[in-house]
Amino acid sequence: MKSSEIRQKFLEYFASKGHTIVSSSSLVPHDDPTLLFTNAGMNQFKDVFLGFDKRPYTRATTSQKCVRAGGKHNDLENVGYTARHHTFFEMLGNFSFGDYFKRDAINYAWELLTVVFKLPKDKLTVTVYAEDDEAYDIWTKEVGVPAERVIRIGDNKGARYASDNFWMMGDTGPCGPCTEIFYDHGEHIPGGPPGSPGEDGDRFIEIWNNVFMQFNRDEAGVMHPLPKPSVDTGMGLERISAVLQGVHANYEIDLFQALIKAAARETNQSNLDQPSLRVLADHIRACSFLIADGVIPGNEGRGYVLRRIIRRAIRHGYKLGAREAFFHKMVPDLVEQMGAAYPELTAGQVRVMDILKQEEERFFATIEHGMAILEADLAEMEKTGSKTFNGETAFKLHDTYGFPLDLTADVCRERGVSVDDVAFNVAMVRQKEQARAAGKFKMAANLDYAGAATTFHGYDTLEHKGNILALYKDGVAVNELGEGEMGVVVLDDTPFYAESGGQVGDRGELRSTHGIFTVEDTQKIQAAVFGHHGVVTTGKLTVGNGVTARVDVVARSRTVRNHSATHLMHKALREVLGAHVQQKGSQVDPDKTRFDFAHTQPMTDAEIRKVEAIVNAEILANADATAQVMKIEDAQKTGAMMLFGEKYGDEVRVLTIGSSKELCGGTHVKRTGDIGLFKIVAESGVAAGVRRVEAVTGEGALALVQQQQDQLLLVADMVKAQPQEAAARVAQVMDNVKVLEKELSALKSKLASAQGDELVTQAQDINGVKVLAAKLDGADVATLRETMDKLRDKLKSAAIVLASVTEGKVSLIAGVTADQTTKVKAGELVNFVAQQVGGKGGGRPDMAQAGGTQPEHLAAALSSVPGWVKAKL
Repeated sequence: MKSSEIRQKFLEYFASKGHTIVSSSSLVPHDDPTLLFTNAGMNQFKDVFLGFDKRPYTRATTSQKCVRAGGKHNDLENVGYTARHHTFFEMLGNFSFGDYFKRDAINYAWELLTVVFKLPKDKLTVTVYAEDDEAYDIWTKEVGVPAERVIRIGDNKGARYASDNFWMMGDTGPCGPCTEIFYDHGEHIPGGPPGSPGEDGDRFIEIWNNVFMQFNRDEAGVMHPLPKPSVDTGMGLERISAVLQGVHANYEIDLFQALIKAAARETNQSNLDQPSLRVLADHIRACSFLIADGVIPGNEGRGYVLRRIIRRAIRHGYKLGAREAFFHKMVPDLVEQMGAAYPELTAGQVRVMDILKQEEERFFATIEHGMAILEADLAEMEKTGSKTFNGETAFKLHDTYGFPLDLTADVCRERGVSVDDVAFNVAMVRQKEQARAAGKFKMAANLDYAGAATTFHGYDTLEHKGNILALYKDGVAVNELGEGEMGVVVLDDTPFYAESGGQVGDRGELRSTHGIFTVEDTQKIQAAVFGHHGVVTTGKLTVGNGVTARVDVVARSRTVRNHSATHLMHKALREVLGAHVQQKGSQVDPDKTRFDFAHTQPMTDAEIRKVEAIVNAEILANADATAQVMKIEDAQKTGAMMLFGEKYGDEVRVLTIGSSKELCGGTHVKRTGDIGLFKIVAESGVAAGVRRVEAVTGEGALALVQQQQDQLLLVADMVKAQPQEAAARVAQVMDNVKVLEKELSALKSKLASAQGDELVTQAQDINGVKVLAAKLDGADVATLRETMDKLRDKLKSAAIVLASVTEGKVSLIAGVTADQTTKVKAGELVNFVAQQVGGKGGGRPDMAQAGGTQPEHLAAALSSVPGWVKAKL
């Protein structure tokens, strides 16, 4: 049975038992800042289990894509070397939200495994929590599993309820016992049953875990029975596929075998049983799905984890002999295997391949650069006779240049050199501590507020009366804020928009009979609680006071123009560039709109002008802007744009403005004509596969046009031409500049030739080799290079170093004729000189460049060249 069939049979079985089939959520848990990636099937239902969310169904089943490659759950370094470790995997699950409980969950699992999948009953072993007599009795008395194959597991992790068979969401909250099902691969596989000394072996493999959320654990550790116990189960598709396909390792199943063959094809390998091929098969899944879900390779957070996985894959390809981009070519094979189940992968295939290819090309260049640095250091070690490569340098290669440690170790091993692992690990620990201090992916600390929610009136009015529910100073609740004190004000009613969805918070003022509070920003303390941040400018504010809240009309008006234009621009970008354009972030304030979107190439001038034309045509049409609150299902029927992977509630706000229809909770113009004028001011790349557009509207667009007019007039005045003739006159000036540059280049060439003739006479003869080290005053790098070529031609057999100093910086170039490169290497020679003038360099054996920052040591450095060359000959 193929993996795709197993996935489908699982979902269909639970659908027949009244479960709603729910699509996999994104690998990026947008609604949960405590998670790096979605790593379990229950993640998308976390708020349902906690009671914060309610769904229209009480039973659900999913095939959830998961990644474990960062944070608490990190299997990355084991991938490819064990039978069941993966970065990406699929978790099959069935869930009950206060509906059925242990009896049904256990019977469903048993029926699916033994009746639908036809697994031999005597091959299955079960574990239960030692104190869970209810589950034990269901297994032994109702299902009929022999008592000797139902194993009670107690608190085996050193504390009360710390057990393999007791699940907790956290230190407090929902928790409960679980029952696990193990498959016995047979006596020929080493290992013992769960709970035995040999449980870590590979004979008995856990294939399914049924968690019974039965209690709520409070801060004192007391277990309180939940009024509506729930069920959360998980079964790895890869593991059950291995069982049903009669193989022991996950990498032997059909899905992985197809990807391993693809990896072998792209790296020209005939032996399929290599760990590196398994790494590539695993990593192409994680990388492709992460990119399809909007993650872009970067230097921090999720992007850094993705980059690390990609580079690990490329490194294994490099070990197999790949020297150019190959990894992205495996994406079509993955789409063929999994695209039907995950259409977002099919839709994003081209973009995924483009981003992977860019990252590959960048890293292959990194590998070459790292090799140059490594070779230079090994050459220095060869001179001193050292056999231990500096661990700090190895870590710098790893951390700064992305050059993997094991690649450094491989190169060193070939030279009979070991790497100082202790120093490397010390540097690694230091870096991890610094990263941990940075505190990525921590939930922001909120003000301690437990009062009523804020009612927002800002869609309809910019002035409204409200009562002060709470005041905060330095993050602590207070009863009063005095004149000059900064703080946060919570109102029961407000027209102030709190920052959300990319739109900045409103500013303005709160006025009461006792004081005036200037609002500098508005932020959400909780989902429906608005905090007005600012300072008391007159008098005082007291909890319970009534205030008149007035929004800054000018700032809000400018902001809404920019926000409404963003929606029109988003639609225009999709129309001009393609449906793959997907929002990756935005910021709308009174001055501009900044919009990040998925696209792999810079926009052309023609594309920018076309987007501007489409948006301004919408503005001229002066269509109404309307917003409707409706059920999410109804919104989907209208065709409203929704961000993939974003979490929406049961009710959403659908904004229709011109021809754009999107979900949005922000504030907007009444008619498109209110925007006035739209102009793109900048387009740039912010990450691999992500572009950024900045634009202005209304007064901002007018100010831009006037500024550009002023610049045109200034340029016209400088070139003594009318504005309409300025471009032609500038072109004429540039042509003259090019002619002068050519003349200057010719003069420098003559200078180089003359200096070359003069320097020939200064060369020393050392064992039949002409050695020359000289400084050329006023020469740039191009002149140094040209002079070097002439000198090598004239001296025939030579080793040469030329230098110049410009603005306190030393430029160096070394050249060695082909007959001497086996003894004297230009890269080593230029590095020898560079180190004496505060620099470092390297390059080819026949030609190399370097620089330095200590020109005062240049004369001594050049005078040491003959002695260094003599030692090499």
